[in-house]
Amino acid sequence: MKTRSAPTLPDIEAARGRIEGLARVTPVYPSETFSRLAGREVHLKAETLQRTGSFKIRGAVNRILTLTEAEREAGVVAASAGNHGQAVAWAAREIGVPAQIFMPLDAPLAKLDATRNYGARVELTGEFFDDALAAALEVADATGATFVHAFEDPEVIAGQGTIGFELAEQIPGVETVVIPIGGGGLAAGIAIALHALRPRVRLVGVQAAACSPLTGEKDHGYTIADGIAVKSPGELTSSILEERLEAVVSVTDEEISQAIVLLLERAKLVVEGAGAAGLAAVLAGKVTGGGPVGVVLSGGNIDPSLLITVMRHGLSLAGRYLVVRTRVSDRPGELIKLLDLVARERVNVVSVEHHREGMAISVTDTEVELTLATRDEEHCAALVEAMGRWGYDVERLR
Repeated sequence: MKTRSAPTLPDIEAARGRIEGLARVTPVYPSETFSRLAGREVHLKAETLQRTGSFKIRGAVNRILTLTEAEREAGVVAASAGNHGQAVAWAAREIGVPAQIFMPLDAPLAKLDATRNYGARVELTGEFFDDALAAALEVADATGATFVHAFEDPEVIAGQGTIGFELAEQIPGVETVVIPIGGGGLAAGIAIALHALRPRVRLVGVQAAACSPLTGEKDHGYTIADGIAVKSPGELTSSILEERLEAVVSVTDEEISQAIVLLLERAKLVVEGAGAAGLAAVLAGKVTGGGPVGVVLSGGNIDPSLLITVMRHGLSLAGRYLVVRTRVSDRPGELIKLLDLVARERVNVVSVEHHREGMAISVTDTEVELTLATRDEEHCAALVEAMGRWGYDVERLR
């Protein structure tokens, strides 16, 4: 790292010119749906549509473009479990610099493959991110390669800060900007830019409740917002944020999952847990004020299997999926009779499971578990009540 001082607005402006043509200027979408739900004007900054699927490309490109010729020849090294590694790999390929990325052994396959496909040499090492970080630093020291930190680097922060310029131009009337915080590079860069360009704009940071050191929480657990699950933000980024953020709030995985579902269904945007945290905070009423709010959707690289789980869970919470268990006589026609009654309630049957063996039920009965697609919670309650009227003992599972 060249310096420990925070980047300035001219540094961010220089980064903007440097990354032009490599990083995209991402769109901002005003949302009628989210504005209605939040009770205020909501604008979505879709960094999900950025190259490699997240904002990280901005900082990676800016950092690598500032290397000397000798540093470029020595290459770059990074440690990442996801978005940062992909960004460094892509940026290095486009600029013509060798890249070596260290990732934990259990890094998501989709992110691992993407990093390799961008041309980087990927090394899997250790069970945790800290193991990959230690290995990357050791190689950088031994080979003379430049270690590209995910957030604790002024050039990286300046690259992320280019989003602040775009927000100032794209939402001139914005009163509040909501930014997810992990290591703090994204929030720090945007904060520096907006503090200079729009000093009256309120900046609110968002962390996952299971890992929110800036809100004073000391216990850290699993969260679907893995992109912001950083136990200790950087010293440089923290010093910037302490000075410029108005507040830091936290959101639960339940709130995040609901935001992911709504973004996919209403905005047609695939957003990862970290990227949806800001909108989750706005919809949960945790961002004070009533004026226009800009929400940075920081990334969209969610694992497909997790997305399926989140969608099913979110739809269940919204009353869009109903799972019930009941019993029918183990005779021909009894199941079709039940399904016909359910169909008359305008409910679609997603799956049917029979349970006979190992159940404490009569030999003449069979247990049936139904997964049903419903309209809303009111529809779910009406169906459960109707099944009771029809003579079925119903246990609602979710």
